[in-house]
Amino acid sequence: MSENLSQAGEARTASVVELASELIRRPSRAGIDDYGPVLGVLEDWLAARAVPHRRLHDAAGTLVGLLVEIPGGRPGPWWTLDACVDTAPYGDETAWSFPPACGDIVDGWLRGRGAADSKLAASMFCHIAADLAPRAADLVGGLAVLLDVDEHTGGFGGARAYLADRHAARPAGVMIGYPGLDEVVVGGRGLWRATIIVHAPSGHSGSSKTVVGAISRAAHLVRLLDTAELPGVDDGSGFPLPPKLSVTAFHGGQGFSVTPDRVDINVDVRTTPGFDAHDAETLIRKAVAELDAELPAPAPTEVTPVAAWPPFRLAEREQPAAALLGAAAEAGLTVTAKTAGPSNIGNLLAGEGIAATAGFGVPYEGLHGIDERAHLAELPTVYAVYRRAVLGLLGS
Repeated sequence: MSENLSQAGEARTASVVELASELIRRPSRAGIDDYGPVLGVLEDWLAARAVPHRRLHDAAGTLVGLLVEIPGGRPGPWWTLDACVDTAPYGDETAWSFPPACGDIVDGWLRGRGAADSKLAASMFCHIAADLAPRAADLVGGLAVLLDVDEHTGGFGGARAYLADRHAARPAGVMIGYPGLDEVVVGGRGLWRATIIVHAPSGHSGSSKTVVGAISRAAHLVRLLDTAELPGVDDGSGFPLPPKLSVTAFHGGQGFSVTPDRVDINVDVRTTPGFDAHDAETLIRKAVAELDAELPAPAPTEVTPVAAWPPFRLAEREQPAAALLGAAAEAGLTVTAKTAGPSNIGNLLAGEGIAATAGFGVPYEGLHGIDERAHLAELPTVYAVYRRAVLGLLGS
């Protein structure tokens, strides 16, 4: 009996890797490649196994993902497994030691862009859905698997289409299949982002008349922002990270003979419960007002907010964090709960009042860099942990 179970586990692992390899061989770089081929592989696989699924489209009618839905036989909350199947770009392909879309296995590593983030997780979640579908009548609530694209652009078109879908059950919580065996991400800093337009009179660089150009004014603003005082960790809220401000883009001018009349700046502020989006905007506008007072210009500096996500953090006893951490412990793994500095799709979900974990999977290397690969030895354990967590949430 144990031999049969072992053989079944080996066959399932091989099937998970086979599907993941096929996904890697369909380039799906965000904003670059057509997503049709990679989603087509998933559609064919799900259809061949009679796993109920449908397409998700954005408001413009663009295909942005697939949604698997397995309703249980008894009423209860729905839970979602989510893995994106678009990827980061390849970067300098000549720096890779193997083709980015190879999808092969060497020395126990699945290689290629998306192996870690997150095509292996997408394959794993499809297999969990296929595994549970025949026993759906015994489940409480329901399981959804979101296979989304437009994630690496930051647009999150697939996730937004899912949340906006009137026919989809609203999930009580989401487990996002980012990789990494040692941690379950249960929180993240939020963000507030803005573009800033700095104006100034234009002039000839060789003129005897002194002109404080837009670049000089913008550089002064960057210094004001770099030296702005931010609060430290707010011990009262229990949130373990402080806020952070970064100037992430600076564009203006061309040639040599003209001092430009405009510079565009991007500002990214990572927020916390003690320093929220309102605080971030107040700080930026205060620095802008100081600039305009110290170095006046014909037009005031313009601040245009472009995005705001709240921070989030689940207690370890909250679902779905408790289910995932508990299942990992039962599998003999030492896994810690982590609040991440970078924002993630969990912030988008938090803005909708939906609890999320973001990250538990196989060990990896090269995520978003060169030579991305995922280690496969731990895959059976990771699969078992997610399956156990899902069954616990579904009352089975």
